[in-house]
Amino acid sequence: MRLNNEVAETNQVDISKRTRSRPVRSADSRWLALIILCTGFLMIVLDQTIVNVALPSIKSDLGFSQAGLAWVVNAYLIAYGGLLLLAGRLGDLVGRKRIFLIGLAMFTSASLLCGLSVSQPMLVAARFIQGIGGAVSTAVILGMVVTMFPEPGERARAIGVFSFVASAGASIGLLAGGLITQAVSWHWIFFVNLPIGVAIAVLAARWLESDRGIGLGNGADVVGAFLVTAALMLGVYTIVESSTYGLNSAHTLGFGAVTVALLAAFVVRQAMARNPLLPLRLFRSRDFSGANVIQASMAAAMFGFFFLGSLDLQRVLRYGPLAIGLAFLPVALGMGGLSIGVSARLILRLGAHTVLLAGLALITVALGLVAAGPVHDEYLRDLFVPMALLGIGAGLAFPALTVLAMARTTPSDSGLASGLLNTTAQVGGALGLAVLATLSTSRTGQLLAQGQGTAAALSGGFHSAWAIGAGLGVASLVLAATVLKPAVESESSVDEEDIPA
Repeated sequence: MRLNNEVAETNQVDISKRTRSRPVRSADSRWLALIILCTGFLMIVLDQTIVNVALPSIKSDLGFSQAGLAWVVNAYLIAYGGLLLLAGRLGDLVGRKRIFLIGLAMFTSASLLCGLSVSQPMLVAARFIQGIGGAVSTAVILGMVVTMFPEPGERARAIGVFSFVASAGASIGLLAGGLITQAVSWHWIFFVNLPIGVAIAVLAARWLESDRGIGLGNGADVVGAFLVTAALMLGVYTIVESSTYGLNSAHTLGFGAVTVALLAAFVVRQAMARNPLLPLRLFRSRDFSGANVIQASMAAAMFGFFFLGSLDLQRVLRYGPLAIGLAFLPVALGMGGLSIGVSARLILRLGAHTVLLAGLALITVALGLVAAGPVHDEYLRDLFVPMALLGIGAGLAFPALTVLAMARTTPSDSGLASGLLNTTAQVGGALGLAVLATLSTSRTGQLLAQGQGTAAALSGGFHSAWAIGAGLGVASLVLAATVLKPAVESESSVDEEDIPA
């Protein structure tokens, strides 16, 4: 009986693999489906940064304190970072299209509530719901892209488009936030999501191929889901609040210890569970494990640069919201010029590993240049070239890193791998941002105590944080050159055969 059950389960998974690997109607329809998915992802990515520019207006309108205002961002991050992994696995189990549409509906509805908010609790609660919807929808997108494009060349080009949206969306969000906030009001940074979300839902229902998933019975690890979701949400909360309480405070250390305990319990559970939420076999691949570590490191450096760079432009150079968005255009243009087509061709010709190393090197040089710049920066002289190099480097590195991370995942695990890669970026970015912002603030305080002016002290704090970001770039470059190299030699054959890790 047990043997028959195992054979039946194997057949069910095989059928599911063939179903999900089938192209979406035609080649043109697959690229249309990719555009639909990436447009939905762009809306969510934009929302993560578009809010930053509107925070001063939200603060004055709803009467937030400085500490309370942080929860407009933190409520979203806690929900988003905590649920990505669970949402990705749910997509594998019950169907990625279904999960994508559910998340899109939640995100769009919560955007309406955000725009209608007339009090602090209402906005914070709506942002939390918005984070849930964002996590549920984005966790499955990369898995859908990988299964739609099994051929290596097409997959590289598709991942390039996805990576451009993921990377450049932050810069575009700063520009859009400045335009909307100055032209209308902060409410409309949320209202604009309504027509976009509805249009994407209609198109997705029509053009995305339905997939049945492998079934809840083949992976419904309820205990594991509770442990990892609680750990990630508590961990993100601890990270974002560390800038308020301090990295060495009892609050941060206590909640951090609970987070580590929950994660340890989750790992033990995954090793013992019959149908684990996160199969530990995924980490047997050096590509997958190493790529996730690099993803976390680079997300920390990039998140820190965007956040502190915005503050530098605003508080030191006295730029307004629109000017800040325009200042980051070289980053967006660099990513856009490479991610969509050039990086895919380079990956096919030179290999993802070589392209990754080149991209990481450019990112590291860019962060090193801004860190070594003068206290009183001038944009054209000191920031324009580093921003252009950062955009080019990111346009090369992130598509290549995604190719390496997803190359060995099977169709039944691609949603989970996609969710984990996104989780790594969000948690790594949140951790890096909290640490770099805290260190920057501490350095600024030291310089003020030494008698330096406010602008010089702020600039000194920003430059210190960027130097640490450059150090993260060096560490990522070394890790990519050593850990990933042995697994890349057979990369093309792995892509073609889709061999499991």
